[in-house]
Amino acid sequence: MIKSIQELEQIRKKALEELEFRKQQGEGIRVVVGMATCGIAAGARPVMLKFVEEIQKRNLQNVTVVQTGCIGLCKYEPIVEVYEPNKEKVTYVKMTPEKVSRVVAEHIVNGKPVYEYTIGYEEAKEANK
Repeated sequence: MIKSIQELEQIRKKALEELEFRKQQGEGIRVVVGMATCGIAAGARPVMLKFVEEIQKRNLQNVTVVQTGCIGLCKYEPIVEVYEPNKEKVTYVKMTPEKVSRVVAEHIVNGKPVYEYTIGYEEAKEANK
């Protein structure tokens, strides 16, 4: 709990320093995991932890993993969005920790999205039922 204006100012200063550091690093890849109640109930927490583990294991300096609230497609949770500079966002659905290693290896490291884990592939599969 913040107890004074000075503490709040220190938090602001630290956040601005981190933001400046990110700017200096250039735009990297951002992995966003939906961690609203629906995501957590579907297993988003182990998915996020696996992304962090894989990225640390591979020492990928230009990748950040962040969490967000509800992405709005609860039936496809856990949902992960991957943002790369100058590319369209890729939305992975029904993610599991087992799928994370492949997404990191193929998409984040080699730049080739794993289409069978994406929302477009999943919607086409449901439409053909």
